Amino acid sequence: MKKIFITGCTGYIGSHTCVELLNAGKKIVGLDNFSNSKREVLDKIKQITGKNITFYEGDMLDKTLLEKIFTENEIEMVIDFAAYKSVGDSVSKPIEYYVNNVSSVLSLLQVMKEHNVKTFIFSSSATVYGNPEMIPITENCKIGGTTNPYGTSKLYVEGILKDLYQSDHSWNICIFRYFNPVGAHQSGLIGEEPNGIPANLMPFIAKVANKELECLNVFGNDYDTKDGTGVRDYIHIIDLAKAHVCGVEKLNKEKHGLYIYNLGTGAGYSVLEMVEAFQKVNNIKVPYKIVGRRAGDIGVCYADSSLAEKELNWKAELGIEDMCRDAYNYINKK
Repeated sequence: MKKIFITGCTGYIGSHTCVELLNAGKKIVGLDNFSNSKREVLDKIKQITGKNITFYEGDMLDKTLLEKIFTENEIEMVIDFAAYKSVGDSVSKPIEYYVNNVSSVLSLLQVMKEHNVKTFIFSSSATVYGNPEMIPITENCKIGGTTNPYGTSKLYVEGILKDLYQSDHSWNICIFRYFNPVGAHQSGLIGEEPNGIPANLMPFIAKVANKELECLNVFGNDYDTKDGTGVRDYIHIIDLAKAHVCGVEKLNKEKHGLYIYNLGTGAGYSVLEMVEAFQKVNNIKVPYKIVGRRAGDIGVCYADSSLAEKELNWKAELGIEDMCRDAYNYINKK
């Protein structure tokens, strides 16, 4: 049986997508170097689904390993989750971000082309819109003017994929522009657990609530928003993972093309609104302090995801309460 090759398969988004694809009857080959994940996630995926994935440990920059993976498995499609994702971190480590997020994709695409595997789903980001020209953001909004190297790395890869498709229309490519994935699997077995101090809001809130960290830093309260804190479109990780199942079905049906979709809920919540919702749902206090703005951040960003609903038959179904409950449940079950 043909398999889907998933890079970054034990990471936050990769692991949840593996679960949804395995539950949908797909066979998976996975690759990860555990730079921001843990080996035990492989066992958790099996515990949830009752199914194994064929796993390789290593890096996408290792073309010899990629050759081995494509030679040993009948791969029909690739989903790439193997990127560094911290906006703040990217500002201080631009070279590392460009090597990991851009050079690695070029390496992967070269091997795909050699093995005539031309179906690809790429994890992009709402950061490619820079300071968005309108809210909510549609796929037709201008991209570019990115405010941090993380966003620029995603923008570069999108450009590479567009050039690739322009050069060879037999490629079948789907680009998903994520907004802000949060929450965890309802089992509490897998969730967002970055190594070190979290760069994303929800795991930071959860660790403060659980007293692993003393206080939440709220980066800036002087944005032009209802309470001065940044507004984002938070999407439950399960909804995001299910969108990839829809993407796989779309590419299997279409055979060739280049498709771009926003994945969000279409609603914006401020940092303080997220803190309040977390406290209310979980009946726990989350101490926070206001600190200076973080380099590379923008004030408001949320999606118009109606194109994904129309063309993929996908829509986010889980709300802010589910996100807060499942995130805390995961932290408590560890």
